[in-house]
Amino acid sequence: MKRKSDQGQDSAEQVALAILGWIAGDEDRFYPFLAVTGLSPENLRASAGEPGFLAGVLDYVVGDEAVLTACAAALDLPPERVALAWRRLAPPEPEDFGA
Repeated sequence: MKRKSDQGQDSAEQVALAILGWIAGDEDRFYPFLAVTGLSPENLRASAGEPGFLAGVLDYVVGDEAVLTACAAALDLPPERVALAWRRLAPPEPEDFGA
């Protein structure tokens, strides 16, 4: 599946950073997120600038419909925009290589 091109890379990263801020804003969300990622609060900031990490943030949210719905509502974003950002930042599908 090809990546969608109707949203810029910067915009997708902005969505991911906003979601990371939402996650970090509540310790009931933040500490489970850290446990899943294996990061600590100290090294989270350095990781936040990496597109692969931002894709992982979106993957974390998109992977749980309840979290996606709560996040989208809190940030006043349509869930589809979060999914679009996720597709934009996610690694290409295997069939995208060398075809």
